[in-house]
This record gives sequence, C-alpha cells and structure tokens, in this order.
Amino acid sequence: MGNESEEIRKGRQQWLELRGKMKDREERFETVSGLPVNDLYTPLDIEGLDYLRDLGFPGLYPFTRGVQGNMYRGRLWTMRQFAGFGTAKDSNQRYKYLLEKGQTGLSIAFDMPTIMGYDSDHPRSLGEVGRCGVAIDSLQDFETLFDGIPMDKVSTSMTINAPASVIWAMYIATGEKQGVRPEQLTGTIQNDILKEYIAQKSWIFPPEPSMRIITDIFEFGSKHVPKWNTISISGYHIREAGSTAVQELAFTLADGFAYVEAGIKAGLDVDDFAPRLSFFFNAHIDFFEEIAKYRAARRIWARRMKEKYGAKNPRSWLLRFHTQTAGCSLTAQQPENNIVRTAYEAMAAVLGGTQSLHTNSMDEVWALPTEKAVQIALRTQQILAYETGAANVIDPLAGSYYVEALTNKMEEEAEKYFEEIDRRGGVLACIDQNFFQQEIADAAYRYQQALDSKQRILVGVNEFINPDEQLEIEILKIDPQVEKEQVERVRKLRQERDNIRVKETLDNLRRACAGTENLMPCILECVRAYATEGEIIQTMKEVFGEYKEKPVF
Repeated sequence: MGNESEEIRKGRQQWLELRGKMKDREERFETVSGLPVNDLYTPLDIEGLDYLRDLGFPGLYPFTRGVQGNMYRGRLWTMRQFAGFGTAKDSNQRYKYLLEKGQTGLSIAFDMPTIMGYDSDHPRSLGEVGRCGVAIDSLQDFETLFDGIPMDKVSTSMTINAPASVIWAMYIATGEKQGVRPEQLTGTIQNDILKEYIAQKSWIFPPEPSMRIITDIFEFGSKHVPKWNTISISGYHIREAGSTAVQELAFTLADGFAYVEAGIKAGLDVDDFAPRLSFFFNAHIDFFEEIAKYRAARRIWARRMKEKYGAKNPRSWLLRFHTQTAGCSLTAQQPENNIVRTAYEAMAAVLGGTQSLHTNSMDEVWALPTEKAVQIALRTQQILAYETGAANVIDPLAGSYYVEALTNKMEEEAEKYFEEIDRRGGVLACIDQNFFQQEIADAAYRYQQALDSKQRILVGVNEFINPDEQLEIEILKIDPQVEKEQVERVRKLRQERDNIRVKETLDNLRRACAGTENLMPCILECVRAYATEGEIIQTMKEVFGEYKEKPVF
C-alpha cells in the first residue's frame, strides 16, 4: 500500500489546506466517553489493520464481525423486554401480554427484597415488596409466575445475582412441575456478583464464597442444564453507575476473565463451562462508539480465551451478549424524547451484533412502565427488525475508517486497564482497593460537569427546554395491597408446608456450605420442600457471613 498511502497523504494535505479556511462549531468533538474524534478518517488511520487477523469473517475467529456465520439473516435477535412487578400473578399477566404482542423471550425483574435475599415479611422488606419488580418468596410464587407459560418453549433471562443459585433452583423446580426436564430449559441467569461489588451494590456474601457458588453453578449447569447460560457478565450496571464506554468494556471483560480463572482454579475444564458464559452490555447514545465497543469486545474475548486460557472449543471463544438501551440516558423532562433515544441506541446494538435486546420504555425514569409504553418499546424493535433493512447485512459498518479506527482505540484503551488491574493484583484486589468504584465515580463527575457547563447538550434538560411544560404521563402505581397479600401468602405457606422436611433440607445445606460439595443439589432440595428464599439465604449467611464494603474518603 506504499504508493497508495503516499497519494492519500498528498490528497489529505490538499484537503487540509481547504479545511484550514473553514470555521468549526465551538464545541469539543469527542465521544460520550471523552475519546477525541478526528474530523476525518482515511485508510491512514487503519494502516496496521490486517483483515484476516483483526476482522475475519462472521462466525469465525476472532469474531469481530459477529458470532454467527449468517447473523440476522438466519434468525433475528431475541426481543426480550425486561418486566416484572407486584405479585407473581400480576407479572404472569404482563408476560402473557408481551408474548401476545410478539416478544420472543422473557426477562424477569425482581423486587428489591428478592434481590437482597429477604422474604416479603422481613422487616427490611417493608414498603419495597413488588415495587421495582416481582416479589418471589418460594417455589409457590414461581409456579404462579409461569402458570400457562410452557417453559420448554420460552427462553427466560433472570436478573438476579447474590441469590442467583436459589432463584435458578426455583426455575428448574418449576420446570419439573410442568414436566420439563432441566436439559430442555433455555435462558440465562445473571449471576454476576463481581459487578455488584463494583457498581450495583446488591451483594450478600463476601467475594470468596460468592465465587464458590458461581463455580458450583457453572459445574451443575454443564452437567444437568446444558442449554442454560450460567452467567451473564454485566457491563450494563457498570455503565449505569456512570462509567465510560471504555471502562464498561474493560471492567466487564476483566470480570469475565476472573470468572474463567475461578472456574479453572475450581478444577473445571475451561471448555466445559466457557461455552455457556454470556455477556450483558449497555447501548448508550453515542452511536458509533457503542458499535465499536461491541466489536472490540468480541475480538478481545476470543483472543484471550484461545491464547491465554487455552480453550480449544471454538464456542468457548464466542462472546455472546444481550443488550439493553441506556436507562441513564433517559430524561424525566420531555419523556417522549426517550422513544427517539431508545431507537438510536437499539440500532447501535443491532449493527454491533447483539444476540438479544431490551428497549427501554419512555416512562421508566418516572416509574415501572405502563402497558402502552412497553408496547411502543417493543414496536421500536419490531420496526427496526422488519422495516429498516438493518438486519439484512452482516456487520454493515465493517471497513468504515472511523468504525475500525474506533474499534482499535477501544481495544487499546481496554488493554491499558487490563494491565493496571493486573498490576494491582487482579479484580478482587481492585474491588478491595475501591479502584473500579473510584474510576467510575470520576467519570460520572466529569460527565455531569460537561452537562452543567453545556459542553455537552442533553435535549430538553440543559438546552431546548420547554419552560411551560406540563407533564401528563400515565404512571404505573403499585397498590399497597400487593405487599399485604404477598406477606399473607408467605406466612400461610409456612403454616401449610412440611416444616420437618424444610428443616432437614436447610440442615443439609448448612453442612454442605461448611464443606466442599456442590451446593446446587442441596439448594434444589430446599426449594422443592418449599423453603423460602429468605430461609435458604439466612442458612448460607450463617456459614459464609455477609459482605461489608470498605468506605472511601
């Protein structure tokens, strides 16, 4: 390319002479994450790019262009709207509504007591039951949640982390009640405790026993629930906490590497569990930066899995991911603008090669979404899939000088973080040092400063404001009666079940926690006996203790 490069340099010099006579807008040209953006990109910006080494072909190493050979020409992404509120009966009705409207997978949102491992009648649950998701106390609730929904026909994602083993056991046991064998179940359990310590803060146990539980899930899943994704390594919540795109990319993959190393340390063969690892990324508003992030993530993961961890199964090299549009990009002001934001973010996820997608509803900054808002969000995906042509071509932006240069830049910046994390002693050491937390907090502060100074414009918030705006938006409100009914239900369950059997299963679990055996069979037995989530978690706490975060000053 020598002569061609020289000709391009000469042409660029001529253009620069012309360019020098023109005045730019008075603003900083950079991505949402603060990476500088050149005014023009040419082949000179990707001179070192080797097509076969760095891009290749879809479905082939290093998977930069996609994890399937035919991508959406074979099957569209799974449209998986995140939903759950009130009681299991309330959420069951919402799931049936979404499936009737064309949703192709379920994604369960749990309320805060469930996320934290408390039963609905625990004092700390007061006022939170069914508020931000569905209330789940026992197998009885899961049976109601999936009443009339064939579990061998639907793929389910469950956003739960610290008590993931218990909730997954309830799902497996509910399938058994329907006559669905564990090996028939498909879906994903989030099960990503490291990002809880980093960003979301809904932890229960300390890191060491938490990692043991996760590797037990890896092992149990590989043997008994082979179609299930046993973890969804999440950058979404890292981004929602205020990180940049580079930090989301680097910290998420670093967590993924830590889980791989934990599995290997536990004696598992990397190719036995790695094919069922999945990821969960944010789709923020900077269109090209997000696309570059997904492409870089696939390339980094494939290279590390093959070259560092010695995975031989090509499925272990695949970075498969779910995407959710950015909740933190939504605004309370002029909420209809959120429909537009979500559509652009969804298109970035699709052009970046996501395997499944949730589109946020315009009213989520106010409350849980109404049925109308959810339908608009789902229709956004359907229009994208069936009307825009975006799904017709695999990785259509490949070869764009800007996209390829930005993909390379994202990878380069992520590698710098990997080096720093290694220098500090690894992911767990960085959590203990509050390294991740501080990096995210600093990034969030810089972003807010840019908004306050109007260096960055947020339409309807710091510019293009409607001073006389009167919001008339329907709000989904959770009736306080929901909490009373749920509390009565769990108390009645404790009276009617076989409490001798419950005690036996909890005692067995306590002994298993103190030993080294895989915990999943014991947890399943507790669930089948109708022990509640709170009782199971409390039993595990008695052995494992609870995590306390170190304060930062």
